[in-house]
Amino acid sequence: MTRLPRIEQYGLIGDMQTSAHVCDDGSIDWLCLPRFDRPAVFAGLLGTQEHGSWQIAPASPAGEPGSEVAAERRYRGDSLVLESVWRTPTGSVRVLDFMPPRDGEPQVIRIVEGLAGEVEMVSAMRPRPGYGSVSPWIHEVGGRMVAEAGADALWLDTGVRQVEKDGVLVSTFAVAGGQSVAFVLSWCPSHAAAPEIPDPVAALAATLAFWEDWTRECSYEGPHREAVVRSLITLKAMTYGPSGGIVAAPTTSLPEEIRGERQWDYRFTWLRDASTTLAALLGTGYRQEAQAWRRWLLRAVAGDPENLQIMYGITAERDLRERELPWLPGYEGSAPVRVGNGAANQLQLDVYGEVIETLYLAHESGVAHCADTAVLHRRLVEHLAQRWQEPDEGIWEIRGARQHFVHSKVMAWVAVDRTIRLVEAGALDMDLVALIELRAAIHHEVCAKGFDTARNTFTQSYGSQELDASTLLIPSVGFLPPDDPRVIGTVDAVRRELSTADGLVRRYPTSGDHTGVDGLSGDEGTFVLCSFWLVDALSLTGRLDEARKLFARLLALRSDLGLLAEEYDPVQQRQLGNFPQAFSHMGLIQSARLLQQLANHPSQSADGSTVSTPRSRTAARPEPAQT
Repeated sequence: MTRLPRIEQYGLIGDMQTSAHVCDDGSIDWLCLPRFDRPAVFAGLLGTQEHGSWQIAPASPAGEPGSEVAAERRYRGDSLVLESVWRTPTGSVRVLDFMPPRDGEPQVIRIVEGLAGEVEMVSAMRPRPGYGSVSPWIHEVGGRMVAEAGADALWLDTGVRQVEKDGVLVSTFAVAGGQSVAFVLSWCPSHAAAPEIPDPVAALAATLAFWEDWTRECSYEGPHREAVVRSLITLKAMTYGPSGGIVAAPTTSLPEEIRGERQWDYRFTWLRDASTTLAALLGTGYRQEAQAWRRWLLRAVAGDPENLQIMYGITAERDLRERELPWLPGYEGSAPVRVGNGAANQLQLDVYGEVIETLYLAHESGVAHCADTAVLHRRLVEHLAQRWQEPDEGIWEIRGARQHFVHSKVMAWVAVDRTIRLVEAGALDMDLVALIELRAAIHHEVCAKGFDTARNTFTQSYGSQELDASTLLIPSVGFLPPDDPRVIGTVDAVRRELSTADGLVRRYPTSGDHTGVDGLSGDEGTFVLCSFWLVDALSLTGRLDEARKLFARLLALRSDLGLLAEEYDPVQQRQLGNFPQAFSHMGLIQSARLLQQLANHPSQSADGSTVSTPRSRTAARPEPAQT
C-alpha cells in the first residue's frame, strides 16, 4: 500500500539551526544538515522513504516498522520535544523526539520508553544525502556505525545492535515497561573526528529547560494563549541562531496545489516574512531576536541598499539561484521539486515598508536606533523615493509582467510614514518637510488610481478589475481609518469575491486552466495569512463577533500539534504548501493580540483610534493625508 501522509501529519523538531519533520507513524522524512538550507539527508517527504527516512515504530508481523500511526502525540509542555505513544496488543510505548539547542554540530535524539507490557520495536534509518540522490558508505568505526558520503558523516549511536541491510541501518529490540532505549544521530564533516556521544537523558533535560526559560518571557496573557505560545515556539524554531536570520518555512516544494506547478523553496530569509515574524515576537515580549535580526539586516544589505534583495540566505548569502531536482517525484507527485529561489532578484517595493516598520517597532519597543541602522534607514528611504512609482512583482512574487500593485504602494507609504515618526521623535535626522510631501503624494496616487469607485473597493493594481487580499491591510497599517467607507467597501468586496463559504480567503483570483497575473497555470488553496488579515479587518471595522468566529475557524485548521502550513484546501480539507509557515503563525499571534486589545476597548473598535493594530502597533492611529 502506498504511504501518502498528509502534510499535517508531520510534527516539527529543531535546534534553531535546522529542523526535522516527524510523521505520526514514527518516520523522520525531512532533515537538512547541518542547517536549514543544506541538502536533505532524509528527503522522503518529497518522494518515498527510499529517498531518505528514519522510522522508529512497533514492529509489523514481517519484522519491519509498522505503518500504524501513533495513538496519541503532543509536545511536552511548552517545548519542541515531541512525544508519540503507540498502544499494541502486547503493551504500550512512547518515543521522545528532539534536537538539543546547540553551539556545535547537530544531533537528533530519539528515546524509546516502555510504558506497559513489552513491545517489539524496529529502528530503520535510510540515510540518503544530496536530497535523496546518494547512497552512503555505511560501516563500523570503533564499535560505532557511521554513514559517509562526500563531505557528510552521519553517526548513529545506540545501546542495541545495529545491522546494515541494503543501505538501511536496522535495529530490532524489545522494550518493557520502565525500560528505555536511546538513539542519537550526529552529523559532522566526514573529514573530522567522530563526534562525542551525548547523555540523552541530560540532553532531554537541557532541551526542556531551554524552552521553559524561553517561553517564560512571553508577555501575552490573553485568550487562546496556548495557540499563541505554540506559534511563538514555531517561529523561534525557524530562527537561525548563529546569524539571526529567519526562514519563511523549513521546507521546499510542498505544493500549493497537489500535482500543480506551484512548488517553491522557502528555506531563506525574506525581508518581508522576517519583519512580520519579528513584529509578532516583539509584540509578545521578545527583544533579543529583533537585535539579532537587525545585525543580520546590516550584514545582508551591507553598503548596497540600492540593490536590495527581497530575500537572502540565512547567513545573508545573495546567490540563491533556482534549480530543479528531477530525481525527486515531489510530494504526492507534485513536481518539479525546486531548490533555490528565482524570486530573489525581483523588485518588491512593499519590502521597504516591512523593513522600516520593523525598525520603527524595534525603536518603540526599546531597541535603540543605532547609528549604522540610521544610515541604512536613510538610504533605503532615499532609494524608495526614487522608485516608488515603478511597477513591481509585489508581495505575491508574480512571475508574470510587473504591475502597479496597490499593496506595494501602500507599504511604500508605510515606509515614509514610519520614517516621519522617527524623525519627529528625534531618533532619525532627515528632511521632515520633504518626507511629509512624499507621504501625501503616495497617498493621493493610491486613492486616485488604485480605487474602483463603481465597486467601492481598492483593487489589486492600478486599473485592474481583480481584487487582492493584501488590501485588507489598509486599515491595519493606518493608511485609512477603519471607518472610512472605502475600507468597509474593500473588506466587503474581498469577502464577496475572494472568500469561501466559511470565510477562508484566497490571495487573488487564480486562473484554473490558463495563465493569469502571476504567470502560472493552475489553482491553489486558500491562504492562511489572508484569512487572519480578514479577522483583523473585521475586528477593526467593528464586526467583532464575525471576527471571533472566523478566528475560531482558523484555530480549528491547525494540526493536532498546533501547526499551520501556508495554505488550506477547504474542498479536500487538508493543509497545503510549505510547513510550518512563519506567515501563518505570525498571523495567528497578531490576530489574537488584536482581538484581546479590542475586547478591552469595545467602544472604540469601530474606528481603532486607541487600539494598537497588528501592523501599525501604535497607541494612536496615524493621520493619513486627506484624499
